[in-house]
Amino acid sequence: MPPLSPAVFHVLLALADGERHGYAIMQDVAENTGGRIKMGPGTLYGTIKRLLQVRIIEESEERPDPELDDERRRYYRLTALGQRAVRAEALRYAEMAEVARRKRLIGKPARAAHARGAM
Repeated sequence: MPPLSPAVFHVLLALADGERHGYAIMQDVAENTGGRIKMGPGTLYGTIKRLLQVRIIEESEERPDPELDDERRRYYRLTALGQRAVRAEALRYAEMAEVARRKRLIGKPARAAHARGAM
C-alpha cells in the first residue's frame, strides 16, 4: 500500500476508534495533535470524498437517536481496506521513528512523552 498523505492519515486515525461525523473528525485531529493541525472543512470533506471513492471509508447506515444528534450529519467508518491502510501507515511511522531514535534525533518513547507533558 502506498504512503498516505498526512490529511488522509489523520482522518483514518480519527475513524480508527469508531464511527464519527465530519465535525467530530476535525475535533479528533485537533485534539490528537495538540491543536497544531486544524483541518478545515474543505480539506476534510475533499479527503472524505476521495476516501469514499476508493472505498477506504464508507458512510454508516446507523444513526443516533435524532433527539440526541442532528439528523443531517453523515457518519463515516473505516472499511476493512481502510483498517489495513491506517495500520500499514502507522507501522511506516513507527519504523521511521525507530530510525530517528537510532540516529539520536529523538529519545526513547517514554522520555519523549514525558518531555511533551513538561512543556
